[in-house]
Amino acid sequence: MAYALHETLEVHEIAAFKALCLTKSKTMRALVSDPELKQLMAMDAEISTRQIQELSAILSKASH
Repeated sequence: MAYALHETLEVHEIAAFKALCLTKSKTMRALVSDPELKQLMAMDAEISTRQIQELSAILSKASH
């Protein structure tokens, strides 16, 4: 399936945003003392990692 240029750019923007969120979650987790909040941040990092992988797969297909 071919994507229009604006669709590919939007996926790039989403991937960049998710990467920023992942970095922030991992960085801020070191500063948090509440165990429940740490767990939520760890789950967010895990989900963001999966989403970035999915977005990378979409971008890979779009470039072929």
